[in-house]
Amino acid sequence: MTDMPQSADTANIYSIKVPVFEGPLDLLLHLIKENEIDIYDIPISIITHQYLEYIEIMKELNLEIASEFIVMAATLIYIKSRMLLPPDETIEMEEQEDPRAGLVQRLLEYQAYKEASGTLREKEELWSNVFARPPLDKEEITIEPELYLFDVNIFDLMGALKKIIGKVPAEALKITRETLTVKDKIAMIIEKMENEHTMRFDNLFAEDNTRIQIIVTFLALLEILRLGLVRAYQDKEFAAIWIMRHKEEA
Repeated sequence: MTDMPQSADTANIYSIKVPVFEGPLDLLLHLIKENEIDIYDIPISIITHQYLEYIEIMKELNLEIASEFIVMAATLIYIKSRMLLPPDETIEMEEQEDPRAGLVQRLLEYQAYKEASGTLREKEELWSNVFARPPLDKEEITIEPELYLFDVNIFDLMGALKKIIGKVPAEALKITRETLTVKDKIAMIIEKMENEHTMRFDNLFAEDNTRIQIIVTFLALLEILRLGLVRAYQDKEFAAIWIMRHKEEA
């Protein structure tokens, strides 16, 4: 639960389930890529701090946090504490075990698994779009521009949210039913997307002046993404996020 004050009328509004919620290893790999870190030499203090920041955002959004995230947080803190201890002088430096070794091995194995499954998924999508049809006349052939974009994951969205929240000063807020109406925010976003096929993630929060409004807008966006009304894209990793309507919705 969030530390923010809530009334009985609004308690349920801050509860949302994300069907495809990636795990703690995905978050760690995301942070390693974002910080351009060598996976064999992880600065455990930095990664632990950033990992715990994401956990706090999950709590504030009242997302359901799987126990694996808490276990990983404890593991990171344990590794960090071990690395703060002075080396054992009775053992040669080359023979001393790196406290990060087990975590690095897990990350490498998981990364290999994800890459393999991603390759299989790409092949499946490629062949699912292959079908036979009669040859077209030259007059019938049209070439449409292709968008080189890819979907973002939940951690990309949370990272973008963290940056927006960071620009808003902390303040004591009086929570009201009107302030926390996710349903109204969903309607507002859908209305905006009717006029614009594509919109920057940041622009969704242009009218939000408080932390609580930003959070509600984000929850509304998650629900719209879950319903499949829009999709979130980037043109490259860690670039600006765009929200786009599906062609069928357009």
